[in-house]
Amino acid sequence: MTTPKLILASSSIYRKELLEHLQLPFDVISPDVDETPIVDEAPERTALRLAQEKARKVGISEPDALIIGCDQVAILDGVQLGKPLTHDNAVRQLRLMRGREVTFHSALCLFNARTGHMQADVVPTVVTFRQISDDQIERYLQKEQPYHCAGSAKSEGLGIALISAIHGDDPNALIGLPLIRLITMLQHESVNVI
Repeated sequence: MTTPKLILASSSIYRKELLEHLQLPFDVISPDVDETPIVDEAPERTALRLAQEKARKVGISEPDALIIGCDQVAILDGVQLGKPLTHDNAVRQLRLMRGREVTFHSALCLFNARTGHMQADVVPTVVTFRQISDDQIERYLQKEQPYHCAGSAKSEGLGIALISAIHGDDPNALIGLPLIRLITMLQHESVNVI
């Protein structure tokens, strides 16, 4: 049996760049999925559900592929911090997070559209933010414009200057694609990276 085509179901250039590190051929398809949380849904459950929905959605048009779905939700004091989308929302998020710990739940699934087999998991990362001033927040936002990043913190760019510590099992999870977990999932589908 031939190895199925690998597809990243994401519009994130950062996830694409991370997946390129594995040096496997893959395509990218941006799924059109409503990312609105369900009322009373636990944040990590939201991330997992959305990652699975994205993979399944791409599986409709790619029935012989292995599809990687991802989503990320940031949590502060039990409250979900989504993508800010606007400058004002990003300012509010960063003011709330300064000097605090925020947990980023990075959901990952690998869906074999051919067999219907889905592996899924959530990889948490706890981020401690520096005590930053309003001026620093404004300068960061003007330079980075992280309006499509959960919690407004783009650690793969200038956002690293906002952070004093990162604790987690996979350094790639904070960027949105837990590669360590993905490699294990790929191995379960008989795809070896090396």
